[in-house]
Amino acid sequence: MDREHLETIRVRAISVGFAVLALGVFKPFGLGAWKWEGYVHLLMIWVLGFAVCFLTELILRDVARMPRSYEQGVDYIIHRNLWFQLINTPLVSLMICLYRHFMLSDRVPNNQLSWSNFFETLAIIAFISFAIGLYWRFKFRSHYLAQELDETRQLNEQLMNLSPTPSPIAEGSEMITLKGTTSEKITLNIDALLFIETVGNYVKVCHLRDGLVCTDMLRATSKQMEDDLAIYPMIIRCHRAFLVNLTQVEQIVTKSGSMQLIIKHSHDSIPVSRSNVSIIKNAIKREQT
Repeated sequence: MDREHLETIRVRAISVGFAVLALGVFKPFGLGAWKWEGYVHLLMIWVLGFAVCFLTELILRDVARMPRSYEQGVDYIIHRNLWFQLINTPLVSLMICLYRHFMLSDRVPNNQLSWSNFFETLAIIAFISFAIGLYWRFKFRSHYLAQELDETRQLNEQLMNLSPTPSPIAEGSEMITLKGTTSEKITLNIDALLFIETVGNYVKVCHLRDGLVCTDMLRATSKQMEDDLAIYPMIIRCHRAFLVNLTQVEQIVTKSGSMQLIIKHSHDSIPVSRSNVSIIKNAIKREQT
């Protein structure tokens, strides 16, 4: 079992534990009438609540297509947890209503299944869920922001080793020709390519020429450029509008799950889309092995 699954189990177990503890303290639904047997019922509610949490996880993963991915940053995790609460709260409320109806109605007649009992339970569970959600929100944010900063520091250290030569263009490196759909073409040293940006029906090729930053326009698509440069593993798509040469990235900057690449020489800030963050990280790490 990997770290993410263990973390999910731990978070859900603690959250359900907090909810059951609150029920044990305030004893709604006539739990006080059961005396010591009430603790047995609370244990059963914890087990059932834990099972409902995993049902909600399946709904989020397979129906809403929101896998639990720490690589997508702290904002994604918080956003996903909000959706988890919106789905899980009514499901847990329904489960407790059914438990009240079948297991807690002997001594408390008004525990019979009804809309009024459901909305009463929903209000109680929603309040508890809101309090638990606030706790995890701050805990996740502080934990993952620290983790994100540490990972960014490591990536920047690895990035420094991608271009071992002090010159931006290594001696003897390959010359390439990029062609558009018309007669225009650009011939440049592959090491001199900084990034390619899509601008309408054109692409802007930013590169070095005689030590100066130059930009040339080609009537072409970003996909065409990506296919032409596919044999060069360090030229990566980082955004739907950008291809970037990772050996010409000076620094990686992350903030609340978003990533930007600072390009050498031009000092342009290139955005990295959320779906491409893991691709950039893996490409940098792969070059170190």
